[in-house]
Amino acid sequence: MEAAQLTLAIRSTLNTTRIIQQYMQHQNLAKRYRARRRRQRGHVSDQDMDTDFSESMGPANACIMVLMGQVHAVERRFWARETSTDWWDRIVLQVWDDSQWLRNFRMRKGTFMELCDLLSPALRRMNTKMRAALTVEKRVAIALWKLATPDSYLSVGNQFGVGKSTVGAAVMQVAHAIKDLLISRVVTLGNVQVIVDGFAAMGFPNCGGAIDGTHIPILAQEHQAAEYINHKGYFSIVLQALVDHKGRFTNINVGWPGKVHDARIFRNSGLFQKLQEGTLFPDQKITVGDVEMPICILGDPAYPLMPWLMKPYTGSLDSSQELFNYRLSKCRMEEECAFGRLKARWCSLLTRLDLSETNIPTVITACCVLHNICESKGETFMAG
Repeated sequence: MEAAQLTLAIRSTLNTTRIIQQYMQHQNLAKRYRARRRRQRGHVSDQDMDTDFSESMGPANACIMVLMGQVHAVERRFWARETSTDWWDRIVLQVWDDSQWLRNFRMRKGTFMELCDLLSPALRRMNTKMRAALTVEKRVAIALWKLATPDSYLSVGNQFGVGKSTVGAAVMQVAHAIKDLLISRVVTLGNVQVIVDGFAAMGFPNCGGAIDGTHIPILAQEHQAAEYINHKGYFSIVLQALVDHKGRFTNINVGWPGKVHDARIFRNSGLFQKLQEGTLFPDQKITVGDVEMPICILGDPAYPLMPWLMKPYTGSLDSSQELFNYRLSKCRMEEECAFGRLKARWCSLLTRLDLSETNIPTVITACCVLHNICESKGETFMAG
């Protein structure tokens, strides 16, 4: 080697050594500064005794440190707990008949697959390098199982071979998808004349629906607990619903605290405004005696008497008033039965919903949509 090349090589080595020394000094100063800050804050841990290479380290410096033996290169590995999905893949999807689907998911397999197709645009996920995404069918099945049973998130996760946090995420993803994609298509008035004819067959003419409210138990926030105590003494959120002659919800309002009276909820709802403006039903009147009667809805004594809202007589009654109350009550039974089937199908509504205040109305709304789907598809209600 010539003298000039030897001199250049020595200079290069000295420059590299100086860079390494400066880097090490900088790291030591940074480590001491962080340790001093931790002591000042009262946070001292074992990490103060180790060199932290997570900050101020570029690719070139990392290579130098590896060459010097200060850092040992290790292969990255992703860890995941082993779970089994055989029950869902091989038993439920391939072996179960319609009665088992109906008993556990509240709908037959054909209805379930139609629901998955409707929700697919909002629920489909892409696979990643770390793991395969849950299928739409499995995501919907997890949500339906959790809504239909009082099982815990851990129990449902063990059933489907996923973590309990995945169960919680699936429930809310499916609930939001149902609310965004299906509520305007499923919870709707439909053919008004068919509803009027249905109630007329029960004995009440020119009726467009029955209205009532029901309480859904919740775990109330501590700072708002008093607002959610209802007249029965437990914390709840009110679901107000208008029901047709077949027990399907045609209008819902959910989210008011259990302490609020039904009449106040009704007066502050969009349904009241539409009825007051006469935009909910067509202008179809009949003559009863010498009075023109528009299409009306039926309510219990808690609701106000309006030209378009009929409620039962109270106090001492004559025979005609008793007959009126009987026919009105017979039509209003559809409302009570609808709430009963709603809560019996989706048993999570019978337990105290352990969700955030913003998520509870979404889940209740999703249950109402699922109720209408089951009713319209003729899914047999299994009282047991």
